[in-house]
Amino acid sequence: MSEVITRLSDEAIELLSQLIQTPSFSREEADTADILANFLTQHGIPARRQGNNVWAVSRDFDPQKPTILLNSHHDTVKPGVAWTYPPFGAVREGDKLIGLGSNDAGAAAVSLLAAFRYFNDRTTAFNLICAITAEEEISGANGIKSILPELGKIDLGIVGEPSGMNAAVAEKGLLVLDGVARGRTGHAARNEGDNALYKALDDIAWLRGYEFPEVSPLLGPVKMTVTQIAAGTQHNVVPDECRYVVDVRPTECYSNEEILATVRAHVQAEITPRSTHLQSSGISLAHPLVRKAVEMGKSTYGSPTLSDQALMRFNTLKMGPGDSARSHAPDEYILLSEIRAGIADYINLLTDFTF
Repeated sequence: MSEVITRLSDEAIELLSQLIQTPSFSREEADTADILANFLTQHGIPARRQGNNVWAVSRDFDPQKPTILLNSHHDTVKPGVAWTYPPFGAVREGDKLIGLGSNDAGAAAVSLLAAFRYFNDRTTAFNLICAITAEEEISGANGIKSILPELGKIDLGIVGEPSGMNAAVAEKGLLVLDGVARGRTGHAARNEGDNALYKALDDIAWLRGYEFPEVSPLLGPVKMTVTQIAAGTQHNVVPDECRYVVDVRPTECYSNEEILATVRAHVQAEITPRSTHLQSSGISLAHPLVRKAVEMGKSTYGSPTLSDQALMRFNTLKMGPGDSARSHAPDEYILLSEIRAGIADYINLLTDFTF
């Protein structure tokens, strides 16, 4: 078995080098989607594709078996000016592979593909679907969300993101709120008008001080932060409108809809959510997959960073090679040893796994 894993690891590393060398900014992933589809085809696995999303289904898919989704993404953010290595160079220095998207989340993507290939040749108690998807970095409509209906019923997901191969069993969501406080104009020198800015300040004071009663044991409290405010046209006119933006980081204790209702009940402004689909996620510590990870020596934790988990409405575990601190940073890199260990861990995690 070790020879098989070594071969799969070598091929995964070569695939990652190709992906790094090919720009794949969010919404511009067509070329890396071609590489992924060709890789599957070259290894005798039918590639399915919609837009820039590429996936494969177990050779002996059985509708009577539960289905596990292996998912990561192949889009990247744009490199900053502080890079000292070529972002698309795929430079190797000893154990390091340096390049944009190497850590977030190319290493997880190629490792999950390797694990899928391993189990595709074996009999398991579950089906596997491996989907390497687009637009994760912008939570875009044409990413994983667009193909979930095509995948059918999913019972469990492993989302590949850099976690040091530890198990993120909960993840904060995201809710962005636009507030518009309305008043009436008047001359600032006289006691006229109804100051919308003051109404917004009252709202902001409440938003700053309110604490949701339930606190997540893994993620802590729901966090609300006012990040933008705008009002007024000139110094001597009482503003009749004040706009502000609230960044909300939900936990698994509350749905986005519940948080929205609470805010609306306590502020004067009209509150409009930009979306409510990026929910917090969590999986029970008693779930068999979590127990298996713990038996392997993996730690469990709550993740403050958002991933495509937020779009999934089934149990998910976030786990992948690499370090989240390297993501979106200059001279991003992955260790080749992390990829090899990650592939072995994914295979160990799913070997003889049952629900």
